[in-house]
Amino acid sequence: MPLSRNCLFFFSLVLLFVSPGIAQTTFRPKALVLPVQKDSLTLQYVTQINQRTPLVPVNVTLDLGGLFLWVDCEQGYVSSSYRPARCNSAQCSLINARRCSNEICLGSSPRPGCNNNTCSRFLDNRVISFGTEGEVGQDVVSVQSTDGSNPGILASVSNLLFTCARTFILEGLPNGVKGMAGLGRNRASLPSQFSSAFNFRNKFAVCLTSSSAKGVVFFGDGPYVLQPNFDVSKSLTYTPLLQNPLSTGSGFNPTESSSDYFIGVKSIKINEKTVSLNTTLLKINSEGSGGTMLSTVRPYTVMETTIYNAVLNAFVKELAHVPRVASVAPFGACFDASKIASTRLGPAVPSIDLMLQSNNVVWRIIGANSMVQVNRDVLCLGFVDGGVDARTSIIIGGHQLEDNFLQFDLAASRLGFSSSLLSRQTTCANFDFTSKA
Repeated sequence: MPLSRNCLFFFSLVLLFVSPGIAQTTFRPKALVLPVQKDSLTLQYVTQINQRTPLVPVNVTLDLGGLFLWVDCEQGYVSSSYRPARCNSAQCSLINARRCSNEICLGSSPRPGCNNNTCSRFLDNRVISFGTEGEVGQDVVSVQSTDGSNPGILASVSNLLFTCARTFILEGLPNGVKGMAGLGRNRASLPSQFSSAFNFRNKFAVCLTSSSAKGVVFFGDGPYVLQPNFDVSKSLTYTPLLQNPLSTGSGFNPTESSSDYFIGVKSIKINEKTVSLNTTLLKINSEGSGGTMLSTVRPYTVMETTIYNAVLNAFVKELAHVPRVASVAPFGACFDASKIASTRLGPAVPSIDLMLQSNNVVWRIIGANSMVQVNRDVLCLGFVDGGVDARTSIIIGGHQLEDNFLQFDLAASRLGFSSSLLSRQTTCANFDFTSKA
């Protein structure tokens, strides 16, 4: 009897050490973490996931409001674990793919992105505002776990849904990038699928850097620790996330609400002075127009023309002591950089406050986020005119989001934000990716 118990113990040890895949697939992390870096040429934010069998690192552009993950399957996609989503399956329903195809691969051997009796979905390259249909499939995706302070071991989802793209849709993306990672407000986005797979709260957080240093994306709840030992989750201000009832993607779908994230800006102040503007434009109307949206694919904040002109004129008035210089596209107000002092919070210029649900809830945009250094001698206000027919009145772009910590709590439908971390003497580059949890 003792001998059989010893054999059982030995056999258990063998299973533990020679079957790391079993341990990995049963591991239930409390949170996940991804690095994200700014591409200096396109100003896009790029992250890397591990996908397929065997695992392959895949670079993808981050799309905050994107519907789901989409990846080029036309060139170089090889995986023994890829499975197409068959017509009328639960997978097709989850990703809201209503089109079924039996002719997509006539005369061609089946491969990822090219299978018959599968559902297809419109996928969106929002950098160039263009989209196309692609086959819905599922495959293994592995992401590092985290305790909030450091990255840990890989955690795997064996059947993560995504859409297969053709190579031409990569236009406008950085060299080497193979798709886009959608973090939007729907059931097929990465945050929703990770939350469902690992049974943690449907939250995620984004912290973008202004340089080539690594920023960070968290999936799951905090702590979110940045050096020197600062848990950002304890210092956030909260505002409701608003739902736009109509799609804001390139391919309008009347059956879908927007997957983008909107907040309720009530007014704008510059140097504590309220800017006079048509506040009706700040509300989302019944046609899905208006409101304020957050975006990682727009490099700078875009404003409807009347709002843009009001903000620009008020800002120029408050900075009247600094000489203006010729504008540099796409900006409308540029200044002599030698006449603007540098501070820990960036150029010493008037603050821009987005007033939210009350006077006590304010998103402050400081000089580091409001100004763009276009060359050694010129600083420009980093806002862009979006035209009189802009669908969304204000789109807060990447430059204004940098070094601001943003937590999206989808379960509670609220946004936690820090305003600039520079005022807390840290940055989004200060997550420790070098040590292991």
